[in-house]
Amino acid sequence: MNNEVITVMKLRTIGRHVRESFKSIWRNGWMTFASVGAVTVTLLLVGVFYVILMNLNEVANSIEEDVTIKVLIDTTATPEQQKALETELKSMPEIKSVVFSSKDNELNQLVDSFGQQGEILKLYEQENPLNDAFLVKAAEPETTKQVAKKIEKLESVHLVNYGQNDVDKLFKIISISRNVGLVIIIGLLLTAVFLISNTIKITIVARRREIEIMRLVGATNGFIRWPFFLEGLWLGIFGSIIPITIIAILYKNIYGYLAPKLEGNFIQILEFTPFVYQVSLLLLLMGCIIGVWGSMMSVRKFLKV
Repeated sequence: MNNEVITVMKLRTIGRHVRESFKSIWRNGWMTFASVGAVTVTLLLVGVFYVILMNLNEVANSIEEDVTIKVLIDTTATPEQQKALETELKSMPEIKSVVFSSKDNELNQLVDSFGQQGEILKLYEQENPLNDAFLVKAAEPETTKQVAKKIEKLESVHLVNYGQNDVDKLFKIISISRNVGLVIIIGLLLTAVFLISNTIKITIVARRREIEIMRLVGATNGFIRWPFFLEGLWLGIFGSIIPITIIAILYKNIYGYLAPKLEGNFIQILEFTPFVYQVSLLLLLMGCIIGVWGSMMSVRKFLKV
């Protein structure tokens, strides 16, 4: 019986905290609007940057996966030496794949790359001047340069080419883009926390007398804090609804437009589902965390808890 009474009292207390949080939101209409607006704008910007960043990351991964080291085999190498080189390449843990490309295949690719002008190169078909090659991909694209230098030291290797300057610039640009995007997102989130924190501080200042009375009648710090925490939670949830809706609609239209055009291309963007669900859940969690964190920062300062 005692346990049932305690449970009922706890449920009533929880209900009271929920009602008080909604009452506070309703009473502070303009402040609520300002807080929700701050969360909405911030999460919308965060969501847009996150969608762009994740798709840039997907494109970057596609480009990185496409980076190939071309190992030109010495023309004097015997079939046995070529086989030994292939075995040695495949045994290297830094290498993910090794594909043989004959000099005839290399010539055909060269002809195709020049289009109609490449027909002139067919004059060399009787005496192909190109080398057989191995097309090598590193297990970790960022280590392409190190792997290429290691391959250069192997026997029967004539030349190693991986677009040295372009690859180095590519990896540098990708790294900078990822870091800048991450810094922008963190900055926007901290801005939202600051805005909500200040908004709830104003609410607490306006209700200081009420809080003092609650303390005089024996209310614990936890009892006083909960309505404010819940208020921050609701503000975060309300502020995340509009960004989630806008981003879902925009990405659906963008994906519907770009996906058919990129079909068959090695560059792809993230599929609408489950990506949009992941973004929606992330924004909702961010809204909740921003709201609750903002409340905690305010309550700790003003209630000295």
